[in-house]
Amino acid sequence: MISRIFIACLFLGMYSTGSLLGCKWIVKDQDDINHQFHVYNNRALGFLDMMVSITNTTKDAEIEHTVAFPNQLYHQKSKATDEDKLAFIVQILEEVAALFEEDHSSASWEENTVENFLNIVNKQAEELRSCVMVNDLFKYIFYTTQKVQRRTEMYFKRLSNEILKKNGYSAEAWETIRNITEDHLSQCAFLVNSLGNAH
Repeated sequence: MISRIFIACLFLGMYSTGSLLGCKWIVKDQDDINHQFHVYNNRALGFLDMMVSITNTTKDAEIEHTVAFPNQLYHQKSKATDEDKLAFIVQILEEVAALFEEDHSSASWEENTVENFLNIVNKQAEELRSCVMVNDLFKYIFYTTQKVQRRTEMYFKRLSNEILKKNGYSAEAWETIRNITEDHLSQCAFLVNSLGNAH
């Protein structure tokens, strides 16, 4: 039975068009203003806006940190293949979700808002992963190079260690993470908008 499923998957992979245009999650319908990714991304950004901390109103509450935003990775991926862009976006979304699973009890966020945010981010990652896998089932893991994957993992580990843990998971630390996450979601939207453009 498993061999039949494997053969069916192999068949699907071999005969897929190789184009992401069939992925409903990132393609606009004739009547739609936005594709599903942007609808969900805007919802995620809306939930982040709801999580704004009161501590952000004072300059003294800002957390000093040395974790630079990975602009170079985003620039590099802006020139990559569509499949590589999507694999990178999936990794970013998964890393963001993992970060928000950490202890955020010091933040003044409603738990329901955090859960809704996480559900949306996880849904985005799941749907985008399926876009890549439907089009090239067996190469999915190899689109984003191991070097880029590792650099991305290390970046998010530094966010966790140098901002959250170092500052005792304080409300101020979480406000910094919230702001950085908004930047990541905006960059992911930019990459999705660039799909199909010449490289």
